[in-house]
Amino acid sequence: MIILKTIRENVKSEFTINKSIFISELIKVKDVSNVPLILDDIKKKYKDATHYCYAYIIDDYKKSSDDNEPGGTAGVPIMDTLNKKELNYVLCVVIRYFGGIKLGAGGLIRAYRKASSDVINLANLCDLVNGYEVVIEVSYDKQKELDYYLKCDYKKEFQENVRYYISCDKSTLSYLENNYHIISKKEKIIEV
Repeated sequence: MIILKTIRENVKSEFTINKSIFISELIKVKDVSNVPLILDDIKKKYKDATHYCYAYIIDDYKKSSDDNEPGGTAGVPIMDTLNKKELNYVLCVVIRYFGGIKLGAGGLIRAYRKASSDVINLANLCDLVNGYEVVIEVSYDKQKELDYYLKCDYKKEFQENVRYYISCDKSTLSYLENNYHIISKKEKIIEV
């Protein structure tokens, strides 16, 4: 079952309206504790900007900021866009360089909605589904066979045998359970 979507890689877009420049960055984030660090980096990168408005969704954590734009004119439209696109594990930051012409509340809402929508439309999205994180160990002679079968994310560790750390869906889990010894498994949301 598809839960939500996320982005495969970070993306950026930019447009100008009434001399104000809006730069949008859509960033993949797995942990809420990383958000302040990312925001600090963005403020250093765009140090002369007037506003750094954002919204993020990371599992059950949702937050938005107008960053001194009139209340509800920046963070809320960004968050609405993230919600409508059913995104998770994302931070959308819209950096504004004020061009000297006021846009008014309606104009700001439209601008921030466009900024967040434009950057999402550039993103390569993938589905998030209920899956499993599995650890198995195979002999070196079974490695090629398993590598050929696996169409999901995995990492290998070479020891006495080859240890696989696999993020997979239910059908792959079933195959692994029937053909290999599973050291551990736990439920996890995975990207497909």
